[in-house]
Amino acid sequence: MVAVAGEVQDPRAMNTVKVVRHVLLNRAHAITFSLALLALLYHRSTSLLTCPNTLSLFLFLTLTIADLLFAFMWTLSQAFRWRPVRRNEFPNSLSYAASRETWPGLDVFVCTADPFKEPPLSVANTVLSTMAFDYPSDRLSVYVSDDSCSPLTLFAFVEAAKFARHWIPFCRDRGLVERCPEAYFRSDGCGGAACDEIKELYQRMKERVEKTMELGRVDPGFVTSEEEQDMLNKWGAEFSRQEHPPIIQVLLDSSKHTDTSATPLPNLIYVARGKTRAYPHHFKAGALNALIRVSSAMTNGAVILTLDCDMYSNDPAAPQRALCYFLDPKIASKLAYVQFPQRFRGINKHDTYGSEYKFQYLIHPRGMDGFRGPFYVGSGCFFSRNCFEELSSPPSPIVSFSTSKPPGDSLISEAVLQRANLLADGNYENGTLWGATMGMRYGSLVEDFNSGYHMMCRGWESVVCDPEPPAFLGDVPITLNDALVQNSRWCLGAAQVAFSKYSPFVYGCRRVPVAMAMCYARYAIRLIWCVPVMIYGVLPQLALAFQVRLFPSVSEAWFFLYAYLFLAAYAQDLIEFVEGRGDLRRWWNAQRMWMIRAVTSYLFGVIQFSLEKIGFSGSGFTVTSKVMDDEQTERYEGGQFNFGSESPFFLILGSIATINLVSLVVGITGGLIWGNLQDFMLQLLISGFVVVNSWPIYEAAVLRTDKARMPATVTRSSVLITGLVFSAAYFVFSMA
Repeated sequence: MVAVAGEVQDPRAMNTVKVVRHVLLNRAHAITFSLALLALLYHRSTSLLTCPNTLSLFLFLTLTIADLLFAFMWTLSQAFRWRPVRRNEFPNSLSYAASRETWPGLDVFVCTADPFKEPPLSVANTVLSTMAFDYPSDRLSVYVSDDSCSPLTLFAFVEAAKFARHWIPFCRDRGLVERCPEAYFRSDGCGGAACDEIKELYQRMKERVEKTMELGRVDPGFVTSEEEQDMLNKWGAEFSRQEHPPIIQVLLDSSKHTDTSATPLPNLIYVARGKTRAYPHHFKAGALNALIRVSSAMTNGAVILTLDCDMYSNDPAAPQRALCYFLDPKIASKLAYVQFPQRFRGINKHDTYGSEYKFQYLIHPRGMDGFRGPFYVGSGCFFSRNCFEELSSPPSPIVSFSTSKPPGDSLISEAVLQRANLLADGNYENGTLWGATMGMRYGSLVEDFNSGYHMMCRGWESVVCDPEPPAFLGDVPITLNDALVQNSRWCLGAAQVAFSKYSPFVYGCRRVPVAMAMCYARYAIRLIWCVPVMIYGVLPQLALAFQVRLFPSVSEAWFFLYAYLFLAAYAQDLIEFVEGRGDLRRWWNAQRMWMIRAVTSYLFGVIQFSLEKIGFSGSGFTVTSKVMDDEQTERYEGGQFNFGSESPFFLILGSIATINLVSLVVGITGGLIWGNLQDFMLQLLISGFVVVNSWPIYEAAVLRTDKARMPATVTRSSVLITGLVFSAAYFVFSMA
């Protein structure tokens, strides 16, 4: 029998699900906090009615708007806390459902778009880690989508295919868990003659790939066969990444190629979908849809895994954990995908930039799992191929979905390749339903959020699978600007869903449970956080500097209501964070980054979205650089913020930090002189809280001398803006 949390389970059970114990406490807190919010709004309304002048009315009205937005977003977030669940999987029970030889085919999709921002060697490591899955090799296929259509990327995978012949049996024979070559060789587990030999082969591959990247072309001396030369010859003189025919190369065919132990290798297919300037290519969503079509013609695996190019497999049994759900007859007929939380390697000790996104990737998905399932987060997600078809409701279980090609059939027959090239052509989607009701959805920069949302609206469900150790590990941005740019793209893409005809507030509420719609709405409009955070980040501070009281005095009972709301919200946030395998220091950095994102990424997202709506700009997909130099890495490991560029994000941060520091000093000085500190205690606490969180900004602007310090031009501009803001405030307050 299988024991879980003290309970005895059916030995045939492949998974279990259990509502968390503290759900009743969550609901009790929600009721208490709601009553406190109503009391706050009552106090605000009475303050508005007794305002002595127009300035006071404006100030209290602005704060009331901020409070209403905070209350609205808090209300949406309660859906995540209403019925969170925990799941467990038992891969050993799979044998009761299906023999290993009859497991469904698995097609793995890895997308890359720029060899200079996403190094081909890193992408090759990701691919090699998935090729070494503990899965029948004749039922495993890995597709690499190269949206840059670069011979440099293709060459890296030609080399990876050669190395796979040695690497896969090495992993299998030793039962390795860590099957990403680069990660394994960094660890202490490698030793012995066999390891030295495989490490030497990897170093040889690494040197050739890096040399090719350094040259910017494939050295003819590295091409070792006519077959390789024929592949590379497809790049003509008039070739460009914006317009080119489809290129599909079968680098490994399980029906023909074997490893050093004579065991068939998984299929490895390189795909550069065709592009034409006549039709939009829809960025990553378009690349994934091309892979869905191409794979349907070549291998047609019933299960599809989408994986970011920098997120390698950390558990070879991950596909088996996914099968514990796909082969469960109780849920298989309506299961669209199994989402593994995104987990990351290389995050420094205290996660300076809050890059874990613990709420987004772990805590909130568990809350959604109690309804219809978590959202799709772009990587580490196993799909049923059925969910990409044009259907209004879930079809039959995945166990009835057979592969179109029996094991042993060749992928490189003329008919198969001809069909695959047609499906990857740049104008194939014109006039079709791809991106509308089939495949990944278009219309948003965040194709993952958008596509998963539409699947839920069509009646599909999903589950969270969160094993230890993590099934997949990825990289994170190690500069502040990169982290903020990435987040700005996410919130802009989510807003495109929120303000479309498929808005969770209208369309979603009619098709999914209301709590589920609230969850999607909470993330779809997250850029709205910029409004209340900007208000509370500037307005009380300016009023403090000019001795204008906006909140109750310490001696008033209403003071304790404000204190309760602040402390209760942060306490619940901290408890949830710690329960999600976090600690106090990481939580502090995460909440600081939330405020930083609100006044930078979210603010710019609002501006860009507004300009887009009135036709002044168009949104585009920006690839986040995965290249890290030694100095940046050293600073990041030391926990230092990396500014180092004249980003408009930093101008905003510098200005707000300076305004709060000046206001705090002036407010304390004035309070001591006039003896009224208790009247301005809440404003002093708000300003002091921002100042404490802004320490890295002050340090970078004044104390640091390295390349990643705040640029002097940004510091001077921040001081100038602060002076202009205080001058304008003086004019306004003196006229009241």
